Amino acid sequence: MGTKTNIYRHVVLFQFNDDTPDETVQAIEAAFGKFCSELSFVIDFEWGRNSSTESLNDGFTHCFIVTFADAQGRDAYLPHPAHVAFCTQYLDYNLKKVCVVDFVAHD
Repeated sequence: MGTKTNIYRHVVLFQFNDDTPDETVQAIEAAFGKFCSELSFVIDFEWGRNSSTESLNDGFTHCFIVTFADAQGRDAYLPHPAHVAFCTQYLDYNLKKVCVVDFVAHD
């Protein structure tokens, strides 16, 4: 499988408010990737909508994974003005629930 040891992953799960329009959700999907692509310390970004048939998602519909070379990248990301602006503009009023898990990858 590829060498992934010691990279740092920031995994974010979203459940949107019931009244959040699909157009807003699509704008959030695009904006998340756009601002991540502009940050030099983000080495990868991926996301998807839940498609599990197990019914264990606890209402979460979206998963976003932001990858950094190390924890220092995550530490630069969290307070970064682009991240703060994204959260303020898109997430504060549209999220019902969020879950965040950060980890160092191991092969």
